[in-house]
Amino acid sequence: MGSTERSELPHAIGKVARRELALHGFTDLQSLSAATRAELLAIHGVGPKALRILEQVLDEQGLAFASVD
Repeated sequence: MGSTERSELPHAIGKVARRELALHGFTDLQSLSAATRAELLAIHGVGPKALRILEQVLDEQGLAFASVD
C-alpha cells in the first residue's frame, strides 16, 4: 500500500498533490491545519485548485490552515 492510499486527503486534489503532501508528512486534515497556505503552495504539485479543495474540506470539519501572524 502506497503512502497516498493511507491518506485521508480528498482524491479531488489529484494524485500528485496527494503523494507530495504525504511525502511532506501531510496525510490527514489535522496535519494540514498546522501548515500555512504558503507552506503548502511551496510543495511541488500543490497549486491553488488543490488549496481551494483542501480549504473547503477543512472548513467542513471546523478546521483551517494556520495563519501567518
